[in-house]
Amino acid sequence: MSTAQTPADQTFDVIVLGAGSTGENVADTVVRGGLSAALVESELVGGECSYWACMPSKALLRGTEVLEEARAVSGAAAAVTGEQDVAATLARRTSFTSGWDDSSQVQWVQGAGITLLRGTGRLDGEKTVVVTAADGSTTRLTATHAVVVATGSEAAVPPLEGIEDVGVWTAREATSATAAPGRLVVLGGGVVGVEMATAWSALGSRVTLLQRGDRLLAGEEPEAGDAVAESLRGRGVDVRLNTSVTAVRREGAEVVVTTADGEVRGDEFLVAAGRRARTSDIGLDTVGLTPGEYLDVDDTLRVRGVDWLYGIGDANGRRLLTHMGKYQARQGGAAIIARATGEQVSMAAWSPFVATADDAATPQVTFSVPQVASVGLTAAQAQERGLAHTVVRYELGNVAGSALFADGYTGKAVAVVDTDRDVLVGVTFVGPGVSEMLQAATIAVVGEVPISRLWHAVPAYPTMNEVWLRLLETLRG
Repeated sequence: MSTAQTPADQTFDVIVLGAGSTGENVADTVVRGGLSAALVESELVGGECSYWACMPSKALLRGTEVLEEARAVSGAAAAVTGEQDVAATLARRTSFTSGWDDSSQVQWVQGAGITLLRGTGRLDGEKTVVVTAADGSTTRLTATHAVVVATGSEAAVPPLEGIEDVGVWTAREATSATAAPGRLVVLGGGVVGVEMATAWSALGSRVTLLQRGDRLLAGEEPEAGDAVAESLRGRGVDVRLNTSVTAVRREGAEVVVTTADGEVRGDEFLVAAGRRARTSDIGLDTVGLTPGEYLDVDDTLRVRGVDWLYGIGDANGRRLLTHMGKYQARQGGAAIIARATGEQVSMAAWSPFVATADDAATPQVTFSVPQVASVGLTAAQAQERGLAHTVVRYELGNVAGSALFADGYTGKAVAVVDTDRDVLVGVTFVGPGVSEMLQAATIAVVGEVPISRLWHAVPAYPTMNEVWLRLLETLRG
């Protein structure tokens, strides 16, 4: 039997399933390292972050943030004489998605020397991917060294009674809507739920937020969820904690959500109740893995038990954040190059081939009002890990730079210190503008900078960064 390739057969060093930001970065990394790469994508090149998540959501929120800051400074507040222009805000949002046109992203991929295949990619045994195009034609790809699953995640829709007949919103619909719904019911008090409640309430919607647990942003320090809940309520959002939803239905144009405490009515129902891996239909069963599950990977992002397969970004479930997916892409890509060229791959904690920051040093910002910026472990997580630790809290409003930033500034800084090693393991800031202080905290946590050394990192006066000095003073007592 002939082994010659047909025109529909192609061979690459690396095949990447998914051309979102993670997949793009993996492909770019390996190509820069001298390998050939193919990107397979069935939707828009650039993925979730570019079109339905980070970029459009932050564009929706930015106007609200700017107005809040202006209104909080006496003198400047007098210049704010109107409300936000909803149409202009939505138009600006759309500009950041390029009108949901990925032409510029495709141009970048091609310019980077990466081969793009449009269609649905599915594993078909060892180092093999079959791509089915929109017209039904197929292309069989063979990888010389590695196949990377970078298919990301999707909204998890709970199996509520009647939900299949309602036409719910997920983050995609919430960030791409062309008009503010009159009434929006949000299920879930995590990052997506909080940000979209903030955005759409500012753009004219009456929002009801239903949270099953006893606080918002449950993965953050309690001060964060408490501050955001208070702020949302002050903006007219009906925040209901400890609320279980059992069913949902449509009555004409109205959506009716049944809770343990009664019915809630709205025009749209946004489900922001978590994510799940997009791995159900990519052929994992052909290589002995279970479809629909997050991929179990080691710190080089290689799937355990399958030495040519890598799971990078949301597909492995480690940290569902764009910047962490890109980080994993760089680290995993470096490991693929090293193995392809016969270089020894070190598994040491700070090796250039491993991803370790996504364990206990992940930075994250929730762009609510106020902002929540955090990195590393919360006090509760430090307790769960059995770390000897102490927690330091300081009122951000007592810092001179904060008082200059906004009249009546309120906010919190929380630091978690490993008392055995005398290093920071977690920092959380809650307040206006705190996202810009996060990288310093990230460097301190990742670099394991001793507390004694941090005393010599003098903050500029008068800026909000002076809180670093105040935290250290409070720690010293």
